[in-house]
Amino acid sequence: MTSVPRVPLVTVTYAAAAQALCDALHLDTPPVALAFLDAAPSDLPSPTAPSPSACGFWRQAEQGAFYASSEAHFNCPVGAHVMGFELPEATAQQLMAAAEMMIGCGYLGADEVPNIPTIGGQPKGIAYAPLSETSHEPDLVLVWLSPREAMRFSEAAGACAWGDANANAGKILGRPACAALPTAQKSGAATLSLGCAGMRTFTEISADRLLGAIPGDHLDDFVAALQRTVEANAQMQRYYDGRKAEITTLTTA
Repeated sequence: MTSVPRVPLVTVTYAAAAQALCDALHLDTPPVALAFLDAAPSDLPSPTAPSPSACGFWRQAEQGAFYASSEAHFNCPVGAHVMGFELPEATAQQLMAAAEMMIGCGYLGADEVPNIPTIGGQPKGIAYAPLSETSHEPDLVLVWLSPREAMRFSEAAGACAWGDANANAGKILGRPACAALPTAQKSGAATLSLGCAGMRTFTEISADRLLGAIPGDHLDDFVAALQRTVEANAQMQRYYDGRKAEITTLTTA
């Protein structure tokens, strides 16, 4: 969680990082920055429309910067809980009812509920913006990825390494999709999520997209690792194309 005001030292750094992410991952939607704040900033408007979910604000942020208070997230008690907000009694009761329904229908196991991660610090709200336009230092950066680009994202995050028994321990998360945010923030590692039914309903994201969450304080390192990964994959692609052509020639000769 950050204090207000919290502004980047060099704003162009975020524009450059956004462009690098778009180029390396072939993004068709802009990376979105989230800053968890302990007070409402004076430089941002409220959301243009209410959202039925916390994840719905991610898509709104593709269009421009705004600040959403904790109260603006209470339409989704699960998302509000995961975002670390202090819940009023009515919303807490809705959260309990939602959890009971999810357990009752077999969507979640009872033992899973207390282990769902949350953002720490009880922020008062979140500043959302396209990464290229953010005026607040991001705690998290979110991207939507095709499976091919998710492969590169995962490689850049180190989740595919086989250097030791635990090197490939990083897992791709599922429901709830928003759990990827505190997981990335607390682990300091870029995190992938398959998403959940609610995320796909409320964000209306394409069915062939995965969610990537990048810790803001590791953004530069991740971009550098991603660029190395892209170049390594380009070299391997040339090798694979050559082998395919070689073998195809042999089998057709």
